[in-house]
Amino acid sequence: MTNSPKGSGLMNSRPVLLFAFAFAVMADPVSSVAYAIEAALRALHGDLALLLPTMGLVVAIVVLVIVNYHQLVARYPQGGGAAAATGEAFGEGAAFIPIGALIVDFVLTIAISSAAGASAIIAFVPALAPWRVLIAVLLVVAVAGGTWFGHLGRTVFAVMTVGFILLAVAVLVSGLFVEPHPAVASSADPGHSPVLAVALAFPVAMALATGIEAPSSAIAQLGQLDDPGRRRFGRVTLWLTLGVVGTITLGLTAQAVRLGIGVPHDDTTQIAELARAATSTPVFAAFQLTTALLLLSAASSSFQAGPGLFKALARQRDTNGVSTGILPTWLGRTNSHHTPYWGVVVFMLAAAIVTAAAGGRDQELVLFYAASVFVSFLAGLLAMSRFSLREKRFGFLAINVIGAVAVGFTLAVNLTRGDPIISIAGALLISFVLYRLWVRSGRPRGIRNVAADAEHE
Repeated sequence: MTNSPKGSGLMNSRPVLLFAFAFAVMADPVSSVAYAIEAALRALHGDLALLLPTMGLVVAIVVLVIVNYHQLVARYPQGGGAAAATGEAFGEGAAFIPIGALIVDFVLTIAISSAAGASAIIAFVPALAPWRVLIAVLLVVAVAGGTWFGHLGRTVFAVMTVGFILLAVAVLVSGLFVEPHPAVASSADPGHSPVLAVALAFPVAMALATGIEAPSSAIAQLGQLDDPGRRRFGRVTLWLTLGVVGTITLGLTAQAVRLGIGVPHDDTTQIAELARAATSTPVFAAFQLTTALLLLSAASSSFQAGPGLFKALARQRDTNGVSTGILPTWLGRTNSHHTPYWGVVVFMLAAAIVTAAAGGRDQELVLFYAASVFVSFLAGLLAMSRFSLREKRFGFLAINVIGAVAVGFTLAVNLTRGDPIISIAGALLISFVLYRLWVRSGRPRGIRNVAADAEHE
């Protein structure tokens, strides 16, 4: 993005820019609504009575993360997120921990969004169910192909997000006039005491928190704004995301409980059955289409961010001929549309393999999804805790520690399930490999700013 000179009508365009930026960046967490609520219900063994408390706890944890990222954005208005904070607090080498977590998160976002997109299509056309894996993998390839030809505009993502929000509101409103008629029997036994059942179930649905990191790094795209402007955009986006995601999540959850929409059968989704029960066929069709497009928008944003991160880490030389990168130069090569095409290929292959291994089912992938990004959250919150302690800002320190404890608890519970260990291990392995490459390259400075550099076009 080119810098715009001050005084060139920027003030008149700021509302449009904020709209495009905020709703594009929140595509990931908004799209997570399509599978997070169902994931929580499955973890509760279908007990609808505990679903609303579980999702309420999920939203409460999201609030804690956003409160802390409100501070982080203020400290790094030029972008960088958890990587910048961790690198400054604990040394540049520590920045590879959130960087490795983000790389895994990007791959899983592409995979789960494509799988959930396939689920949305199949829920409307059940006859396509036998080709679930093929459809999901083809969606991965299709989104990669679209990314190959350059960045889709922020406005496209924003429109997809707003379209989903409007149709979700239509589902909520129309559902108020529908009599409960459960199509799927729901369990009354979650397998544990209610408190323990909620505590064990909510981490699975923390996929809803993925994407909260995005505004703290994406503000680096706003080169036409000064630091106060980027800080303001980042903070507004964080709280707007909370308002939109929290309202839709709790609203759809409450409506599903009221209408008795339990765990769906294999060829549909809970949110699809809710829309089917609450609206007419044309609105249901529009809702499924918008859901699929929003999910693919979320996948596309990760197809931009992931290869962009590789490009920022690729070997390059400054004006003095000193190497400042750690990855091979071919990962930084771009085509005429400024797309780092080899990076796109790497992420496409990785996401396609993961999607196929999960059988094209988003509910299989959701068990792995929230784990890696919470490593990034934890690193960022521990860094902010260290800053607050060093600067003797004890009020902020309390907020940082509470957030870190909540994130750490979420990670710990997820790890007890076993499967998320694979995501954590993958993130840590990537972090270690990148760290060793960094050491071998002479520890070039600026690694903690690589997440911000990746956002610069």
